[in-house]
Amino acid sequence: MNANILIVEHDKTVAIETECYLKKLHYTVVDICSTAADAYEKAITKEVDLILMDVCLTDSSGIEAITRIRKVKKEIKVIFLTAFVDEETVDKAIALDPVAYLLKPFNPKELCAAIKLGLSHLKPKSLVRIGDKVLDNEFSFDSRSSELICCGDLVSLSKKERLLLTLFLDHQNSLISNITMEYELWPDKPSNDSRRRALISRLRTKLKHKFIDTLSAEGYVFRV
Repeated sequence: MNANILIVEHDKTVAIETECYLKKLHYTVVDICSTAADAYEKAITKEVDLILMDVCLTDSSGIEAITRIRKVKKEIKVIFLTAFVDEETVDKAIALDPVAYLLKPFNPKELCAAIKLGLSHLKPKSLVRIGDKVLDNEFSFDSRSSELICCGDLVSLSKKERLLLTLFLDHQNSLISNITMEYELWPDKPSNDSRRRALISRLRTKLKHKFIDTLSAEGYVFRV
């Protein structure tokens, strides 16, 4: 699918590498910016389908830039690419409903998948895939193939992420205790809080921080 993508990145080397990668995927890079002011000008004056936005810019933050751009182009899609993982920054970014929040150095395959999700609204409706279990207006799950689908595209899941999601869907809207989760996912290994939390965090990110509620010291509820 051909589409117009704007790169907003303060690191020139990263910007050039990202541009080369996008061109290999046959996307059109409409421009490269390093400041919020320039990003705003390009976003509102050019045909842009998706913005790859660095959170840390030379004159402001990518979050503030997208907030300003969205006042003019409310539906524009954004993928945040950043090294910032502090809770406040992540919360502010998530409030803008990004397609993804990828940490540098990002995996090119994850970026490719995120871009496809961000551009899925450009597909003809007949090509949009929907699983038999609909989670919301974006996500669905194909129970036959155990595949997560977002906006018509497959979301890449590891084996453990797939097992965890299946467990959640089998017990949706009900509490799954930490002990039960440990036993179902790692039956032959001792309990490990850090391992469990890391898996939950990865799946949360791929679900755009939807559905999974944490009940402190008890477990988790997958709310649909």
